[in-house]
Amino acid sequence: MYNIIINPDVYDVLDTLSKDIRERIWKKLNRLEEDKQRRHLEYGCNFFVEEVGQYRIGYKVFEDEKLIKIYFIGKHKDYERWYKQLKMW
Repeated sequence: MYNIIINPDVYDVLDTLSKDIRERIWKKLNRLEEDKQRRHLEYGCNFFVEEVGQYRIGYKVFEDEKLIKIYFIGKHKDYERWYKQLKMW
């Protein structure tokens, strides 16, 4: 079982979402704690992505510490901008 840590910026985004979407995202986050199947953003990239309707969750997994850190939650267009910033690193 993994512990989930959410970046403070992500909480601000969650507060702006409708209750329905927020509940769906929390369900997905709860499943991340147990689910081993993950989809990489890109081959060789340390980040993973999950989809919740038109929203995306960007996160990293730290296997040694059994930890998942959430770095991004947002709509697909915002996800594309976030993803492009990652490629610049």
